[in-house]
Amino acid sequence: MEIGIALPQYGSHARAESIAGFARDAEAAGFDSLWVGDRALTPVDPSDIYPGHTPENPYPEQYKTFLDPLTVLTVAATATSRVRLGTSTLTAPWHPPLLLARTLTSLDHVSGGRLDVGLGVGWLRDEYTAVNADFGRRGARLDEILDVLYGIWSEKEFAHDGPHWTIPRAHVGLRPVQQPRPPVYLGGFSPAAMRRIGRRADGWAGVALAPGAHAGLWSVARRAAEEAGRDPDALRQHIRHNPRPGDSSEDIAAVLAGVRESGADSCFVDLQQSVSGPQEALDLGAKVLERVRAGG
Repeated sequence: MEIGIALPQYGSHARAESIAGFARDAEAAGFDSLWVGDRALTPVDPSDIYPGHTPENPYPEQYKTFLDPLTVLTVAATATSRVRLGTSTLTAPWHPPLLLARTLTSLDHVSGGRLDVGLGVGWLRDEYTAVNADFGRRGARLDEILDVLYGIWSEKEFAHDGPHWTIPRAHVGLRPVQQPRPPVYLGGFSPAAMRRIGRRADGWAGVALAPGAHAGLWSVARRAAEEAGRDPDALRQHIRHNPRPGDSSEDIAAVLAGVRESGADSCFVDLQQSVSGPQEALDLGAKVLERVRAGG
C-alpha cells in the first residue's frame, strides 16, 4: 500500500512559506503522495454540522483558515519530482467545468503527469449558497462535470449542451500529460455516490472507516462497475486518515495497517487537526511511514 501525507494547508499549518520545503522533505522521506482538501467557507451560523461534531462545535476549528488547494498543489509540484499529487477531495460543483478542466490539465503539465483528481460534492449548504451553486442538484452537477472533463480530455474538438452548462464547439489544444487522462477518484459515503464511482470513476477517495462499513460501501461500487460492464478489480481506493490529537505513531500505524487489510491501494494521513505545525506533522508522519513499511 502506498503512503501519503497532507500538505500544510489549513489551521495553524496554513503557512505558504512551508509548502515547498514540506513537499521536498516528504518526498525525500519516502512518501508516495501529497494531498490537499477543499473548504470555501466557515459560517458563523452554519447550515450543517460536520460529521461527528455538535451545534456548539459545528466543525473543526482549524477550518477557519484554509489555503486554496490547487495553489498549494502547484507549489508542491514545482518543488518535487516523484510523488503523486492528489485532491481529497475538490468540491467539483463549485466550479465551471470548462475552467476546472483548464486548471487541472495545467496542473498535470506543471507536475509532469503526477496529478490524481479526487472530486466530491461537499456537505455544507452555505458553501453552495456563497458560490451560487445548487446544493440540491450537486450530484447531477458532478455527473455533468465528469461529462465535460472526460470530453475535453479525450476529444480534439469538444462541445457540450447540458442542463447546467453550454460550451460551444471549440478546439482543444491543451492535452493532459497522462493519457488518456488523469485518474479521477470520487468521494462519498452514500449508495448513490458509491454507484457513481463504480460506473464512472477510477476509484474511491474515501476515509478510514470500520472494516464492516468500508467493505459494505466498497461492494456497492464494485457491483455497480460490474453492472456497467467495467472491471471492478481495476478500481482503486485512496483512503484518508485524520488522527486525533495525542495519537502516537503506533496508534496511527495501526489504523493504516487496518486500511491496508481492507484492500486499499493507498492511504494518507492528515495531521493538521492533531499537531500544531508542519514540522511536527512531518516528523510524526515519517515515524508512521517507517512503522508501516516495517510492518509494525
